[in-house]
Amino acid sequence: APEAKGHGAGAGADAAGDGAPEVDDEDEAGGGADEHRARDAGQPRPTVRTSFSTTAGLSREKIVVKYFKNALRCWTDDLADRHDDEKRSLKGKTATKTLKQCRDYIRPLFKRCKHKAVPDDVLAGLVSVVAFCEAANFRKAGDAYIDIAIGRAAWPVGVTSVGIHDRSGREKIMEGKGTAHIMASEEMRKALHSVKRLITYAQSKHPDVAPSNKMLG
Repeated sequence: APEAKGHGAGAGADAAGDGAPEVDDEDEAGGGADEHRARDAGQPRPTVRTSFSTTAGLSREKIVVKYFKNALRCWTDDLADRHDDEKRSLKGKTATKTLKQCRDYIRPLFKRCKHKAVPDDVLAGLVSVVAFCEAANFRKAGDAYIDIAIGRAAWPVGVTSVGIHDRSGREKIMEGKGTAHIMASEEMRKALHSVKRLITYAQSKHPDVAPSNKMLG
């Protein structure tokens, strides 16, 4: 799997080395307050073709935040460029609502990155997602997303009690290991749903990608 320089799955040291949160404090969800606002004429338009995962000196948290904020800005600009009649159409309003929901849902992930509160395995998975997206390998980005969302661990085999007052064997096994699964949090489920939407958006900006490198579904 592609990795950022100096940011392998077990990397924990920050590039700054002072231990203080280093994720930037710009608009938490990226894209600015007004999703219909066109970018200033003199300001360069962002592109999804970035290289944050291989930029020296960026912590893993910054790689994740910068990539997904940038993708939100690109998406925002795309919607701002639509004709007014398209914006007012049912399809246009749905697209605007989807972007707003994506931005709102991913905000808690950005905050967790800012405070370095993302579990190490989840953070490593998100960096892999970014690296694969930047390499235009969206199939592997999707696989990395699935690894974060549901994991690859084997489910318990056999009959377990699933009554109202009993928990499944899988829950007990995970609890016994002291593992709080990422999808047990509604907040993080929504954030990861936004991650998948942004993978899909990034893929749409690479029309030349080989079919074997496309994420399905």
